[in-house]
Amino acid sequence: MAIPERLLLLCQSFRAKGDPRGICHKQTEGFLQYIEEEILDRGLDMQVIATSCLKQCESGPIMVIQPDNWWFKNIDSEEAVDIVLNGLEDGNPPKDYLIG
Repeated sequence: MAIPERLLLLCQSFRAKGDPRGICHKQTEGFLQYIEEEILDRGLDMQVIATSCLKQCESGPIMVIQPDNWWFKNIDSEEAVDIVLNGLEDGNPPKDYLIG
């Protein structure tokens, strides 16, 4: 199996000892499958990974693209996912969703 060009990390709020803080998993139910299907449909060379808490709760849900180190905030709808993926295809990440 080849190593993917990029990794897409999606916060799922998993925390040690069941700490209830974190909203990402509550607002991204079903997103992993949607994102995976979009990546396949677009022919992007990416792997989707569900993560533990990325500790950006005030800006969540959070999506990170590596190795570019692009951190996206408020990825709370299929529309937001589409905007980010469109930006990745164009090589121009959408600034409205970037952290920092």
